Amino acid sequence: MAPQREWFEKDYYKTLGVSDTATAKEITSAYRKLAKKHHPDTNPGQDEIFKEISAAYDVLGDAEKRKEYDQVRTMGPAASGFPGGGGGFPGGFGGGGTTFRVEDMGDFGDLFGGLFGRSRRGPAPGAGPQRGNDLETDLHLSFEEAVSGVTTSVNITTDARCRKCSGSGSAPGSRPATCATCGGSGSLQDDQGLFSLSQICPSCGGRGTVVTDPCPACSGSGTEHRSRSVKVRIPAGVEDNQRIRVKGRGGVGRNGGPAGDLYVVVRVDGHGLFGRRGRNLTLTVPVSFAEAALGTTLKVPTLTEPVTLRIPAGTPTGRTFRVKGRGVPAGRKSPAGDLMVKVEVAVPEALTDEQRAAVEALDALIGAPTRTEVTS
Repeated sequence: MAPQREWFEKDYYKTLGVSDTATAKEITSAYRKLAKKHHPDTNPGQDEIFKEISAAYDVLGDAEKRKEYDQVRTMGPAASGFPGGGGGFPGGFGGGGTTFRVEDMGDFGDLFGGLFGRSRRGPAPGAGPQRGNDLETDLHLSFEEAVSGVTTSVNITTDARCRKCSGSGSAPGSRPATCATCGGSGSLQDDQGLFSLSQICPSCGGRGTVVTDPCPACSGSGTEHRSRSVKVRIPAGVEDNQRIRVKGRGGVGRNGGPAGDLYVVVRVDGHGLFGRRGRNLTLTVPVSFAEAALGTTLKVPTLTEPVTLRIPAGTPTGRTFRVKGRGVPAGRKSPAGDLMVKVEVAVPEALTDEQRAAVEALDALIGAPTRTEVTS
């Protein structure tokens, strides 16, 4: 991918609030927090901030793009000043020093060539197919749906390929004509001595063709703003705030380019009985003092059928028991999580005279526990 001009001007690490040595996991975590805070659906007026955050993650969240971005940043601001911008390389460019050709600069030549319209990797920016934007939407699931997995649909409103002209922009029965300004190349070359600068053709916008008979539905743009439903398969065990990628279901591409991706952020509701820590479920069950002291057998609920749990005599309040394999189901290569059952001794809030007498008699028989005196 050719570097973008914004790469020289913007510090994407600063935008996400991470250091340039941050791991991919740290970058993703920072993005999710900021996206949740500034998402325009829940925070109106945050559109520009959200776009900045998304643009930063689009680069830093992709290993290849991040590598090229870091390479561009090492060049410093002088790299964006060509030609005649006051910056340069030792020896100068054509000003008495050695004359360089972009083709002779290896990887740096690819970077500069991509920036100024000449690259061994492809045509000038804007002249060829362009990938559509990545989109993001929220999906709310019940606790049970998140645990077991579900196939559902999300509705998004965005630009999509025009259904009447199939994205060509031309009225049915007609075809776009070759652009007379650029001859179909989509770009105009401007020789500036050392560099040959390329700019997008103003007549066709880089498409190489012009619409002479516009489609009445989309006015020649080839796209229409509409609501569409996207089918999403949510795997079993998905966690709250997890991001699911649906490839190719994002924004429509331009000039015949591929569509972007759709990212579905899952929001999981709580459960009346169970909590969750990763693939383990948590559950708190009350027992009486007698059950904790003498031991007992309990019927404990799970996500399916109840299981029997033996509580040994002398169990203190707060002790946790593990029920293997009764947590969140996993895939083929991973075992299911466990159910973690925490025991709490229930203390009655009020006692009858008879109960109070019985407790006092028991206390007299057992005796007070040995306490370590605490002094300040």
